[in-house]
Amino acid sequence: MKKSLGFTLIELMITVAIIGILAAVALPSYQDYLTRSKLAEAHSLLADMRVKLEQHFQDNRSYVGACAAGSVALLPTSKYFTFTCPTLNATQFEARATGIANQGTGSFIFTINQDNARTTAGVPSGWATASPNNCWIRAKGGTC
Repeated sequence: MKKSLGFTLIELMITVAIIGILAAVALPSYQDYLTRSKLAEAHSLLADMRVKLEQHFQDNRSYVGACAAGSVALLPTSKYFTFTCPTLNATQFEARATGIANQGTGSFIFTINQDNARTTAGVPSGWATASPNNCWIRAKGGTC
């Protein structure tokens, strides 16, 4: 009797099935990991922006004129978020990071104001909203 060398078709099919199952479990976790890393960038840039806005206020006794070219509180640039200052007057500001749709952060909106109140104003479907006040969501379950 001749001894066969190699793999049988059933052995190859079992291997392909195992690889498929592992990929189905690993891929969503990896995508969530990438999204969380993008959120961390927005959080750190907003916190840095708040410090610069406060520095502008100390120098000028007003938030007016901040978030503009030539100001110490220049709007940051990011691949994943756009930054704006929708509220900016003598005694109040709100800085906002809005996700860019084609970068995987499209539904996220984070804000911070002069009182250091941090809010998560928008999240994509499937993400829980943050329950506590003064919180930027960091994970899909709604944790801060």
